[in-house]
Amino acid sequence: MKHRIAAAAVAVLATSTAVAGAPAQAADAPAKAAKAGTTSLAEVLAADGTKLDKNGKDFDLTEAAVLAVLDAKPGSPVGLLAQGGKRATAFIPTDNAFRLLVRDLKGFAPKTEAKTLKQVAKLGVDTIETVLLYHVVAGKTLTSDKVLAAEGSKVATAQGGSIKVHVIKGKVTLLDADKDDRNPRVVVLDINKGNKQVGHAIDRVLRPVDL
Repeated sequence: MKHRIAAAAVAVLATSTAVAGAPAQAADAPAKAAKAGTTSLAEVLAADGTKLDKNGKDFDLTEAAVLAVLDAKPGSPVGLLAQGGKRATAFIPTDNAFRLLVRDLKGFAPKTEAKTLKQVAKLGVDTIETVLLYHVVAGKTLTSDKVLAAEGSKVATAQGGSIKVHVIKGKVTLLDADKDDRNPRVVVLDINKGNKQVGHAIDRVLRPVDL
């Protein structure tokens, strides 16, 4: 996986462009749309600190991966996730999702988040950057209503590839570039709703290449 995904890194696109605000409504308008907030997804991920724990349903490993990339490559497009004034949507893998990724790649599931992070780090910063960007849709705030309405559509990612949205009975599955393994499912919708940046938790890591 390391070499195949690293090769895909050349397709990484710096697509974190700002989106112009909507025109102001007249003062006597009967209702005024709420202005989107500027809390970034990075702030949301950092809210509980950077300590690894035993909660497999939160996002400590995603946060650690983002910090590792930005530490090594401060100019990375991953930095969009810290720019709350710019629109973005992220499908955020839970800590359990990374554990499952390691199990698929290495043949064993680490017992702790620290051990999982150690295995993920072995993929290399370029590969981690590419994988993270495959989870980000730059320039769009895709709240749950828009995601559900996107059934059958392909969504372009900041990595340069795309993911397909599949909805059955209100449950969202994301079809990635890997044709062999189970596709990620959305388990929590509308993280950070009301802001320009919104996230949705997923139970597997999206893969930008077919393994």
